[in-house]
This record gives sequence, structure tokens and C-alpha cells, in this order.
Amino acid sequence: MTIPKHIVSAAAIVLNEKNEILLIKGPRRGWEMPGGQVEEGESLEEAVVRETKEESGIEVEVIKFCGIYQNVSNSICNTLFLAKPMGGKPTTSSESLEVGYFSLEQAQKMVTWGNFKQRITYCLDEDTQPFFVPF
Repeated sequence: MTIPKHIVSAAAIVLNEKNEILLIKGPRRGWEMPGGQVEEGESLEEAVVRETKEESGIEVEVIKFCGIYQNVSNSICNTLFLAKPMGGKPTTSSESLEVGYFSLEQAQKMVTWGNFKQRITYCLDEDTQPFFVPF
């Protein structure tokens, strides 16, 4: 398999009926929103639904597209969506050591990797959307 020149990923900010956010604890980056690389022949929405289910056990419905973070030096475009849970139960996987729903205040303390905290903030602030953040 050849490595693509550009990588596109899709991540979800999943809010339940209590306005709690779904987070997974990954083995490398700690607590983060579920998401991952878009596969060939897959839409961005299909990817975010699949990745969320694979990493968290939660089935989601995409509510809206929020924006893009572009990692210019690594040729990665990270697309972000707001979603709501439609079924399933929090379940760990090979990509998630822990899974759960947390208050937004608690989540902002738990998420520490790179600009992931900012990504959550932007996805929850309609005044910033749609956003494009190159870094």
C-alpha cells in the first residue's frame, strides 16, 4: 500500500441529551473526540459515523459540519462534525482505553493534546463556524 500524499480525517463532537460530550482515551494522545482517517470511497459523514462506532461503541447521527483544521506540514486535513448519539453503549476498542460522556467543563480539563481543546470549543460555538484553521 502506498502512503497518500494527503490524509483526510473526520472527528465528531458528540453531545448527549444532558449536553455531555463523548470522549475516548486513546493510547497515544490521551482524551480526545472520536474520529479517524477517511477511507477510499467513503464520504466524510460516513467516516465520522464509522470511526465513532469503532472507537466508542456509540452510533451517531451527524447534525452538521463545523469546520476544518489543516496541519500544513504533515498534509492532513481534519474535518469536524457535531453529532448526536442514536444508540449503542460506551465500549472500548483497540483504539480506546476508556470511553465515556463528560460535562463540557470536565472535558476541557481532560483533553490536553495539541489543539484538540480548541477544536471542541470551536465546534460548540456557532459564531466561529464554519471555521478553517491552518497550523
